Amino acid sequence: MDYDYSKLNGRIVERYKTQIEFAKAVELSERSLSLKLNNLVGWKQREIARAARLLGLTSDEIGTYFFTLNDQSA
Repeated sequence: MDYDYSKLNGRIVERYKTQIEFAKAVELSERSLSLKLNNLVGWKQREIARAARLLGLTSDEIGTYFFTLNDQSA
């Protein structure tokens, strides 16, 4: 099951300009963040919570940013 992280990616660039800067802020390596955003490794609950806080997401928005399925996966 693949998730669509395009909206998440957009918010990362909007707030942090680059994935590298966001990875530092969320305390992940660049590689780990890349693997997560490319559906090769799953997000842990604490990582989602930290990322959501740093990106200014409300609890209602978390599902849209982290749990939207790719059309091909549905």
